[in-house]
Amino acid sequence: MAHTEFVTIAIVTFNSGRFIKKCLESVLAQRYPCKEVIVIDNASTDGTQAVLEQFEDSCRVILNDTNVGFAAAQNQAIKLSRGEWVLTLNPDMLLTPNFIEALLDAGQLDPRVGTVCGKLLTMTATFALPQEPLVDSTGIYFTPMLRHLDRGSQEVDNGHFLNFEYVFGATAAAALYRREMIEDVSLGGEFFDPDFFVYREDADVAWRAQLMGWRCLYTPHARGYHVRSVLPGNRRALPGIINMHSVKNRFLMRIKNMTGDLYKRNWVSITSRDLVVIGCCLLREQSSLKAFWYLATSWKRVREKRREIMQRRRVNDAYMATWFQYTPVSKPLPIAAAPVAPRHKTAGGSQAEQFEY
Repeated sequence: MAHTEFVTIAIVTFNSGRFIKKCLESVLAQRYPCKEVIVIDNASTDGTQAVLEQFEDSCRVILNDTNVGFAAAQNQAIKLSRGEWVLTLNPDMLLTPNFIEALLDAGQLDPRVGTVCGKLLTMTATFALPQEPLVDSTGIYFTPMLRHLDRGSQEVDNGHFLNFEYVFGATAAAALYRREMIEDVSLGGEFFDPDFFVYREDADVAWRAQLMGWRCLYTPHARGYHVRSVLPGNRRALPGIINMHSVKNRFLMRIKNMTGDLYKRNWVSITSRDLVVIGCCLLREQSSLKAFWYLATSWKRVREKRREIMQRRRVNDAYMATWFQYTPVSKPLPIAAAPVAPRHKTAGGSQAEQFEY
């Protein structure tokens, strides 16, 4: 399908020197021509900026004096962008050559779609592909405990996830956002909430977009590879500051987006999880207790955001409740609108064949 829509690829780097060169090469190798690339570096000290100098002729590179966080830096890129669509991209992503075009194709299937995501597969930090292809994400989903997880994460890619489906939201590691939706759901001119700094900001946007009537569509045609450093089982290996933001943002997201009906339906699950989180903070992760001080000092500002979201809400309680289940929820695209997804080769073949460098 031919497109003339302009796409902005927005990348935030912070000490991403071992990834960013190959990431940008895969972006610039995209077959879709109508695009711009904006890279915001958050004061890297590992040589990232020296790598970015090599791409100044093909990308717009902004070097921040301090680390303002992923959310604020992505907002910075979005404000500089010209695209009718914005693709947020992590520096540890590699894209197959038709990735952007496949996302755009899917975005045309339903005008209510504000976000499009593809099939992300895992790769190691050395850009090696596992012997058996493993799914990284095919969209995000929420459980009744308010945990948000990647659909299909760490499952062997054995030919499933082949249908176009509505999902709750997309991981910002590689999410295509419609400009109309960005402007519609932004709060105070900010798409991602800068209070989040890093982690869960994409789930917060997904929840807010759902409340305001926008949809997220998964397409199996768009394929990329991701180095996933944060997984549910490796929390103890993560820096303390990341875990603190994880705790803080769990509660920020709820304060802003939780409706009374959703809480009533799931209060046992929510309370059980809260007790586990608070207990872990008290007993073995005391550095995360700072999260609760942040919540207390930011209470008034966060409540104002909630008030605005609830005033702009467009969907009913029953609809929102359908998305919070213990098994991943997806909803089919109507057959009349859904193209047939081809089967892709996922095992065998060299990395050069996969990315056509």
